[in-house]
Amino acid sequence: MIGIADTGLLVAFINRGDKHHEWAVNLAGQLTGPLLTCESVLSECAFHTNAKYVFELLRLEMVTLSFDCNDHLSQLEALATRYADQRPDFAD
Repeated sequence: MIGIADTGLLVAFINRGDKHHEWAVNLAGQLTGPLLTCESVLSECAFHTNAKYVFELLRLEMVTLSFDCNDHLSQLEALATRYADQRPDFAD
């Protein structure tokens, strides 16, 4: 299985005390390749856990960077405007 990793999934995988930890670990066991993510998600994950775990996920190729914001600026700005009432952060 190939998927996209958001902050919640990665934090749950790393943090054994997270209520979704078991789910995240089980999901990781189904992967056939790295989860796709972006720098913003990794930054949030490091903030909520510890940067050393984020680097470990990258080193083990459990996650890989696959999104360049520069290539999608107009779409990202349009989404941020559309969902402004939800107060999205950059990783959203």
